[in-house]
Amino acid sequence: MDLLQTDASRRWAAATIAAVMLSTQLVHAAPEGSGISDGVVRIAVLGDYGSGRDLGGPGSVTAAKLAAEDFHNKVLGKPIEIISADHQNKPDVAVGIARQWFDVDHVDAVTDLAVSSVGLAVAGLATQSNRTALVSGAATSDLTGDKCSPVITHWADDTYALSAGLVGELSRRVGKEWFFVAVDYSFGTAMVKDASRAVTDAGGKVIGAVRYPFNTTDFSSFLLAAQNSGAKVVALAGTGADTINAVKQTHEFGLQQGGQTIVGMLTFISDVHSIGLRDAQGMHIASQYYWDDDDGTRAFAKRFIEIEKREPTKLQAATYAAVRHYLKAIEAGGSDEAKAVNAEMRKLPVDFFGRPAHIRKDGRVVYDLSLYRVKKPEESKYPWNYYQKIAVIPGDQAFRPEGTGGCKLDK
Repeated sequence: MDLLQTDASRRWAAATIAAVMLSTQLVHAAPEGSGISDGVVRIAVLGDYGSGRDLGGPGSVTAAKLAAEDFHNKVLGKPIEIISADHQNKPDVAVGIARQWFDVDHVDAVTDLAVSSVGLAVAGLATQSNRTALVSGAATSDLTGDKCSPVITHWADDTYALSAGLVGELSRRVGKEWFFVAVDYSFGTAMVKDASRAVTDAGGKVIGAVRYPFNTTDFSSFLLAAQNSGAKVVALAGTGADTINAVKQTHEFGLQQGGQTIVGMLTFISDVHSIGLRDAQGMHIASQYYWDDDDGTRAFAKRFIEIEKREPTKLQAATYAAVRHYLKAIEAGGSDEAKAVNAEMRKLPVDFFGRPAHIRKDGRVVYDLSLYRVKKPEESKYPWNYYQKIAVIPGDQAFRPEGTGGCKLDK
């Protein structure tokens, strides 16, 4: 009986070893790209084609396509497809488009998502649908706060960095008395809240704040309030056409001539281009990307301008960096499954136009933020040569410390 049991045990062991070896051979023989869910890596660019068209819009689609070109439009042997749509600045429209993409069109990742309300809505749906959200447009820091998710990464410089990081540096350099002119929706409210705290922390004082409706054309009453306050710094917390109109009118009312410094809290190079250096000169802004900073930023800009005939904005640059890193993570991890590829993205170092960056557990992409002064017309030496760098704010100082924003992932 003992001998029979021994022989049986040996036969069972031999069969088990053979099965394991066969399984291993099958795994190693798996076809390239077998981790790609439906044989295509499909990335959707959901942007603003209206008032924010120049900030992202078609340029974000170009940026995403340039990132795909870096991989010869294939990853793990499978094709990369870039599609796009206009969210019309409406969260319900954006969610409807994204739902169709996720449920019917097999979209693996969505990017751009300009406007905070759109970014939050679509990122929430991506979490429910287990799809990747590469947020390069929306600025709200809630995306890495209580709305964080394992499938969301935030590539845009956010409301915390553009307020706390920017304000602290400017309070030391320009002045400690601040007045805010803010758009009257969630973005403006968040910016004023975070910036006011930063002014106080820097030993300064908030003299006052006014809020204007989105898409305002006449800023006279708001700017007169800022002028009459006597604040050293007038901070504009708006975007796109609002910022363009407000800055032009600050010049008309003579705020700069009266010794007040204008700060654009979320200003793009396309805004400065539209305003013109005569009116924008002396304005202070913060950005993670300026096309003429160094060889790395200029290399991307050269490719972009050949197609778009204008320099890329920081939103478009962030879209390129996000899509490129996403594809790199698929290649490294062998899968486009949302949680798996996002975990891989957080492991890999980020090449941010030749500069080091990394992604925290809460999804925040951390990089250095630069503070710029807009040049005088006579200081600009060639087209789009608009900014003079005056300071670099290290990433660990610019962005909200991990663990303090309410994200449960970083606990």
